[in-house]
Amino acid sequence: MKYTLKIYRGSIGRQYWEEFELDVKPHANVISALMEIQENPINKKGEKTTPVAWEQGCLEEVCGSCSMLINGRPRQACTALIESYLAYSSIIVLAPFTKFPLIRDLVVDRSQMFEYLKKIHAWIDVDGLFERGGGPKISPEVQEARYRLSTCMTCGCCSESCPQVNNHSKYMGPAPISQVRLFNAHPTGKTQKTLRLRPMMEEGGVADCGKSQNCIQVCPKKIPLTESIALIGKEATKQALHDLFSLPDTKE
Repeated sequence: MKYTLKIYRGSIGRQYWEEFELDVKPHANVISALMEIQENPINKKGEKTTPVAWEQGCLEEVCGSCSMLINGRPRQACTALIESYLAYSSIIVLAPFTKFPLIRDLVVDRSQMFEYLKKIHAWIDVDGLFERGGGPKISPEVQEARYRLSTCMTCGCCSESCPQVNNHSKYMGPAPISQVRLFNAHPTGKTQKTLRLRPMMEEGGVADCGKSQNCIQVCPKKIPLTESIALIGKEATKQALHDLFSLPDTKE
């Protein structure tokens, strides 16, 4: 039994569809199919072509690097089993994400997501804190909630599915907003919550969410993104009111 991988290839200015016919193999995933093409880059017409470019890393849905559109849905190629798609069609369509600059074939530049993480201060400052001894204990409930949030891979699936992430908007997307919740829930991180909430009040922040809820449908880690957006929206409003009514410091 055979199947066809239909891949949207090329770079900006020259993009085209190319098909490859492959044998069905038990337990094969999209990554293994692309590796098979890489080893023998012959398209369905029998023509020798260039190997397909894509990204991969952990191959166990942890690094987030193999993000792509598979039959129009954003997901990780490493956990996309070929046989699960063949129940519907003998053709599997692969394409790059559309919300990020294209580099080549299935590879896009997701560096903007990492720039947003810098903007929201998505880390815990620890320099010198070891001298203060152990920090406060974290309850098991908070630990469990924070663990779910910490599984974010910055894969870009949520941004790809979001209507508000586009060339006409500065919306940073659901993932950075959820990371604000993660780091503000940390006993040390919450001392800098204002630093993270103020970018949420700017253009591109939490108020730009259109509440389509697509993000929660495609997140590979099932992170409660809409819950995070709602919570950070409340916290950003409180911060805005605090900033508005706080008296200026008149101490000299």
